[in-house]
Formats: sequence, C-alpha cells, structure tokens
Amino acid sequence: MKVLFVSAEVAPFSSVGGLSQVSYFLPRALIKQGADVRIFTPKYGIINNQQFPTRSVIKELKVPTGENKNSLHPQKLICNVNTLIKTKRGDPKVYLLENMEYYEKRANVYNYSDDHIRFGLLSRGALEFIKKKEFVPDLIHCNDWHTAYLIDFLKNAYKNDPILKKIASLLSIHNLYQGIFDFEHASEMDFDDGKSRLAPFFTERFYKQNALKRGLIHADLVNTVSETYAHEILTEEYAGRLHNLFKELRGKISGVLNGLDYNNFNPRTDKIIKKDYGLTSLKQRAENKTDLQKEFDLQVSPETPILAFSGRLHAQKGLELIMDTIEFILSEFEVQFIALGTGEDKYLNFLQKLENKHPQKVGTHLMKNFTLPRKIFAGADMILIPSQYEPGGIVALEAMRYGCIPIVRETGGLADSVKDFNLAEGKGTGFTFKKFFKMSFLTAVIRALETYKNQKIWKKIVRQAMQEDFSWEHTASEYLELYRKATEIRKETQEDNSPFRLEKRVADHVLG
Repeated sequence: MKVLFVSAEVAPFSSVGGLSQVSYFLPRALIKQGADVRIFTPKYGIINNQQFPTRSVIKELKVPTGENKNSLHPQKLICNVNTLIKTKRGDPKVYLLENMEYYEKRANVYNYSDDHIRFGLLSRGALEFIKKKEFVPDLIHCNDWHTAYLIDFLKNAYKNDPILKKIASLLSIHNLYQGIFDFEHASEMDFDDGKSRLAPFFTERFYKQNALKRGLIHADLVNTVSETYAHEILTEEYAGRLHNLFKELRGKISGVLNGLDYNNFNPRTDKIIKKDYGLTSLKQRAENKTDLQKEFDLQVSPETPILAFSGRLHAQKGLELIMDTIEFILSEFEVQFIALGTGEDKYLNFLQKLENKHPQKVGTHLMKNFTLPRKIFAGADMILIPSQYEPGGIVALEAMRYGCIPIVRETGGLADSVKDFNLAEGKGTGFTFKKFFKMSFLTAVIRALETYKNQKIWKKIVRQAMQEDFSWEHTASEYLELYRKATEIRKETQEDNSPFRLEKRVADHVLG
C-alpha cells in the first residue's frame, strides 16, 4: 500500500496543534505495518534549514492557479519540492513544497488572509508532484479543510489524467473548520453547494468556496478522529449547517480514535519530569507532585489534591464551566488548581484574578510552553476537560498515561477513551458527566475529590488509567483497513465508468 499523507502541519517541522502529532506518529506506525507512506507538506519559514537540511527533488514545479491568460494574476505558481537529507530510522520520507511568497516568508503556519490560496497551492501542488512520477501512491490521505481542496481537484480537474484518476482518497476530519470565510453565516448569494468547478485561486469566488464540504462530497471515504464524534456530527448541535450533508454521506463516514506514542510519552523514561516512575514504582510519582507545586509557587502538600487544566483557553474547551464552579470548589475543598494555556482574553483575565485572589491555592502559566504539560500530567492528580465538543481528546490519553485522572464531559474522543469510575465494580479510568451544565461538571469533580480521600481506591484508578492501551499500532491497523476499502471503491468506480461497463449497462437496459 503506497500512501501520500498530505497535511498543513507536521511535527517536528511545523507543530501548532494535534494535527501535527498525528501527521508524525501515524505515518511511522503505518510504516511499521508494511505500508509505504510519504508526507507532503509546505516548507514554512519557521523550519530550521540547519536542523533539517534538504536536497532538491523537483525544481520549478509549475502549479496551475486556474487563471486565464488575460488575468492580472499568474496562470501558474512556481514551486520547488525538497526532501530531507537525514531522517531517523522508521521515519517516513517527507516532501516539502517550497514557495517563497506563500510559505517561506511567513512567520506562522496559519491565520493569513490568503490561507485559502496557500492551501489551494499545497493541494494542487501535491497532485502536480505526483504527475512527475517521483512517487505515485495508491491513496492520498488528506487532513482537514486545508487539503480537502486536493480531493476536489483530484475528482474534477484531474478526472481524465491517466495517473491521478486511479488514486483513491481519504479525508480525515480533526475539526470542523471549513476555511477562512464565515460559512456558518454566509448569505444565500455566497452559498457554495460544493459541486461547481473550483474557481481560480485569486478570485473572490475561490475564497468563498467551502473546501471541507467539497472534500466530504468527493472523497472515497471520510473519517473523524473518534467513533463518537462520527455520530455527533450527524446532529445540528455539533455540525451546524453541515449536519444534513453528513447524514447524506453517513455511509462513507467512520471514526478512528487517535493514538498515543507510548515510547515518547513514558513516565518511566521521561527526561522532562523530576522523577521517573511506573506501575511498580508509583510512590516515586510523589516527587513530581512536589516539583509541580514548587514550579507554580503553591504550598507543598502531598495530601492536597491538585486539579489542573492544560490546553487552549477557548469556549470549546469548557472554560465557562470551570469559571462558574472553581471559586466554590476552592472554598469548600482543600484543593489546589493549576492552569496552563493561552487563548481568549476573558479567560486569561479570569485566571489571573483567580491566582491573585488565591496565591497559595492557584497557579497559572498563561503562555505557550511545550514541556510543562508533561510535568502537570506527572504531578497533578486530576485533569479537567469539560469540553463542549472534542473530536479526538489527546490530552486525556496523555494524562492517563502519566496517572493523572481525567474529569471529562462524555463527548467525542473523550467518551471513547475515558471510562467512568464505578465504585461498586471498582472499574474505570476517570470521572465523566453528560450534560454541558455547571452542576453536572461540579458533581463529577466532587465525586473525584471524595474518591481521592480513599487512597487505596484512588491508586487502583491510577493503575487502571496507566494500563490503558491507546498505542498507534491499533490506530494504524484501522487506517490500513480504511485505505483498503477506499482503494477498492476507487477501483470499482473506475470500472463502472469504463466504456465497456457503460456499454454493458446500456445493453442490459435495452434487453431488459
């Protein structure tokens, strides 16, 4: 199985969110299982040339923009394709699409007014790259709206290309962002049915065409990053104006829970945390709790439970529920609270004021930090993830790996990964609640804090959480099965469209 994995971000070159981690770990796991997986991604200006030296693979790759010869804009954008000179054992080959104007002169990966052009270029550039026959895959694995353009191009602009028309496509939905245009509140005049031809790059119409919708319509198969989320997006509550489309396409939509790299996230060998520990040496975890309390200038107290939040400070993450309840929790329980993350001002201001009001009980780090999350997972007792929606829920997997017990809302990947603790049976890996309501969240927190008082039971929950297996090997096997199905679908579609099949169908119809 030959797969080209196309993504807007890939760790460690361009790491913004969870997509970059999936784009690194999933291809590695697929390679272990025998697939030939290569990655195609932009060569952003943030990529360190000394750390990641490259060599040229294709010079002056001419990527059509769709503009005609009378346009003031170029008909083709000139790119280069490079590959890394050095790779770690087991790493996939990475192709970097190089364009000075749209990638290398940009300080960030996202959030530019011409992102639709930048990712339209990535999508069409990948197809033009394949046409050069450096690597011809059986399937192209696209991710989110940024590369959903590719699927539209593949099935329409290149439908008669002898090489490309045979290639299957899979679209993975990590979140439901549809582009940089506000499709949720678009007028009827700006409505995109997703079936018309993609407009030229530099037109207003291209800006208003819904890349995600088009990818959904034209992909051979679609998957979300958890099974529960695959069902949730069939409802208006989760998918907004796309829910009817998801219902229509439900036959080709499935869910595959993201994995976790158990070598990278391993409390027994982690150099970031204060003291390594494992299932047989849980007592040593206490040193990490002390280290965390010192890190956040909290009173050092081994018996005091630490509640933590680590992630984007955004409404989607359920910060409203924390804001509505944390003062009560701090006043009624002997507890400490830690918050790590960046985001919206109202949450930043609230957390700053909370820390000033409770300096011995609350600690915050309201800026980016890539090492503190592991210290939190290794030292905190509970992680708060009361999300409105959560497609994947990777933070819960990371926390459980380190014995930090998640308190989560049953949604998306959180519902698929965290098992609510049942005292009667003694089974479970966390504490869950269903409704997005402050009393529901508060009840789950109180259940956890009361259970924490019985350390024998608590340590059992910690062990059960640490023993969960969400390794990428399981995830990769499920993706390989999706790849096989997608290639079979593409092959059948090709055969159905062949002149012989069309002629046979006509004859069958005439002869009854």
